[in-house]
Amino acid sequence: MTTPRLQLTGITKRYPGVVANNDVSLVVLPGEIHALLGENGAGKSTLVKIIYGSVKPDVGEVNFNGTAVHIRNPQEARELGISMVFQHFSLFETLTVAENVWLGLDKKLRLDEVTQRINEKAAEYGLDIDPHRPIHTLSVGEMQRVEIIRALLSQPQLLILDEPTSVLTPQAVEKLFVVLKKLSSEGCSILYISHKLHEIRELCTGCTVLRAGKVSGHCNPQEESNASLSRMMIGSEPPALMHNDVTKGDIRLDVNQLTLARDNQFGINLENVSLRVHAGEVVGIAGVSGNGQKELMYALSGEDTRADAGSIRVFDETSGYSVGKFSPTQRRALGLQFVPEERLGRGAVPNLSLAQNLLLTRSNAVGKFGWIRVNELKKLAERIIAEFKVKASGPNATAKSLSGGNLQKFIMGREIDAAPRLLIVSQPTWGVDVGAAAQIRGAILALRDAGCAVLVVSEELDELFEISDRLHVMANGNISPSIDRSQANVSLIGEWMSGLWSNHAPIVVEQPV
Repeated sequence: MTTPRLQLTGITKRYPGVVANNDVSLVVLPGEIHALLGENGAGKSTLVKIIYGSVKPDVGEVNFNGTAVHIRNPQEARELGISMVFQHFSLFETLTVAENVWLGLDKKLRLDEVTQRINEKAAEYGLDIDPHRPIHTLSVGEMQRVEIIRALLSQPQLLILDEPTSVLTPQAVEKLFVVLKKLSSEGCSILYISHKLHEIRELCTGCTVLRAGKVSGHCNPQEESNASLSRMMIGSEPPALMHNDVTKGDIRLDVNQLTLARDNQFGINLENVSLRVHAGEVVGIAGVSGNGQKELMYALSGEDTRADAGSIRVFDETSGYSVGKFSPTQRRALGLQFVPEERLGRGAVPNLSLAQNLLLTRSNAVGKFGWIRVNELKKLAERIIAEFKVKASGPNATAKSLSGGNLQKFIMGREIDAAPRLLIVSQPTWGVDVGAAAQIRGAILALRDAGCAVLVVSEELDELFEISDRLHVMANGNISPSIDRSQANVSLIGEWMSGLWSNHAPIVVEQPV
């Protein structure tokens, strides 16, 4: 029999109040692409951190290439031939792409040699990135490319990928799959974590399913359906979304000829961006990461107040306000709630509790003379945890203690619970399981049906097609006209991502209400 590349036997890891992994066993063969599937909080991240040496198991054995190993840290894992791309990136924001990659490679290499290798890998695998850019200037999708290139440059025997396509476009996913299949054919084993069931069925030949920290099944996903995989993972199929017909109402957001120079040499200039969002509709923005979406979100949220005041107008019950110079707090007072793409650091403060993180957006939780209503915050956090099925020990749990998907559910719940008149969301279901994704998308549609205006930026086209009424595409700091969802398709939107939209019809031309 073939010696397994990786064999886990009886892995158990306990934390106070929770058993993250309970007697978990799995086998990954040389050249196999093996899926690790489970809902948010099922124990996937803990398990791969054990393999990578970031976490020590309480009980169990890890065998690599037939030899029992005790991996004390990620450096030892890399020396064995194990590389990992984390869902939450491990990058130093003040360093450049090349410098970050250099940290994980042989120190005998010079920085200029590393830069050359990055360019070669980027060209070979279609993962376009500038080695000289500082990490803090990159979008989430671009950071993910850096992590993937860094892992590929180490020439691993086992590559662990945690949600590698969560913010990649369909075209980029296709290129990545070509890369992974090539690596597999060359003998590299891949442990692949994803909530996108169609990806797992296309790419993987083996699958281990976790539920509540235990193995609930093994299968060949190519012999399964999305429905059967969902049942193994969460015990049921996710509910179907109801996209009701709603008459759109008054304008809630009017962006008119927004032109904004980049604030650093690696940013994107926004050029004459115009769009409108009405009450009772979801408007989606598609595009390859790094084409101006981040700059647009900063301008709309109030994090960047350099825009002309009149280029962004927000409307409340009585009148419109030119908010280009307004702070985030002033915009929230008009009913604008905002969910950024970066969960930790911008969406939530890692070391603060969930209750304390509500203070980021709930000024009414601060009473007279600046006293914080602690009990009120805890009750609100408890309600959000219950309503959005967030797996957390309670309102006092720190944000960083939650899995990525559960933190996303809490942040989305925090903004939706504020009953916004206008909700702007970036990457609403990044890294969440199929059940949670359906819940979040259903909540967005429920807001729309209740008369809220929703603007969604996402690099998942399937998501945008599922929830949007109209679509725009961003390319190189420009935005396309809007197109009705019924007239859009993957091929057309993919073409528009290259900026080629001028010759296409029919286009929905927005008229004032």
